[in-house]
Amino acid sequence: MAENIFPVFERMLQREHKEKLLRQNSMVLWVYGLSGSGKTTISVALEKSLHDRGFLTQILDGDNIRAGINNNLTFSEEDRAENLRRIAEVNKLFINCGVITINCFISPLKKNRDAVREIIGADNFIEIFVDTPLEECEKRDVKGLYKMAREGKIKNFTGIDAPFEVPENPDVRVDTISKSPEMLVAEILDKVLSKLYY
Repeated sequence: MAENIFPVFERMLQREHKEKLLRQNSMVLWVYGLSGSGKTTISVALEKSLHDRGFLTQILDGDNIRAGINNNLTFSEEDRAENLRRIAEVNKLFINCGVITINCFISPLKKNRDAVREIIGADNFIEIFVDTPLEECEKRDVKGLYKMAREGKIKNFTGIDAPFEVPENPDVRVDTISKSPEMLVAEILDKVLSKLYY
């Protein structure tokens, strides 16, 4: 019986069929950084820019994922790893559909980022680090999370009482201090656009 569990896969349309239909190479853009770094703002602008060029995209963001598929997970180190593992598996499904997926997740630990890249496949994965200093993120504090973390109302908050490991060699590094989201999107597109065209 076990040998008959997955026979349908070989009869299903494959990734290359979807990419040909959409005229794009499916890819995972992994946009990460501290809370308040600007990763979601940049990702929204990036998606619009890609859409305007005729690409089919999907944004996956920490807030909408934790409200749905991962709503049973806490912010412990183990659950954070599981959060990213599940997201990586969802990304694999989008890759097989020919879709360009833009991910916005804090992704604080190198070992978890490496695990995500391994699940997705290095050839399908572009790492984009939003390099915004903690002091700047705290100044912005759009959701008031840093204030609550400093007051002890939120535990295991990245940058305060949980670590963030700064990457050594991301594929793309953007600095939000002196540049607008539009300028940063232009920088990102300059480095990734050629990989997305079919």
